[in-house]
Amino acid sequence: METQDNQTIDKSPLHLMSSVRVKAEEVSAEEGVTLNEFVNVAVAEKLAHYAHFEWLRRRKAPTEASLAEALQILNRKGSAPPDPGDELPEGWVR
Repeated sequence: METQDNQTIDKSPLHLMSSVRVKAEEVSAEEGVTLNEFVNVAVAEKLAHYAHFEWLRRRKAPTEASLAEALQILNRKGSAPPDPGDELPEGWVR
């Protein structure tokens, strides 16, 4: 079977606990999508979550120099006034 964008879809039986299935059906109906679409998005989100943590695990740890540089950038004073609503509270002292 192929979708509109020519991606092949393999059919796989999915066994859910009845309580999970009932809740998933309720939420998918509220979202206006089929249970199949809901499950596909949920699995894709979980895979993205794992990919993110894998990226975090593999990235280089920050060095003292990179942390100091980041803090220097964050602490510099801007030349533009803050946008309305972004001002510091009255009486705020650093």
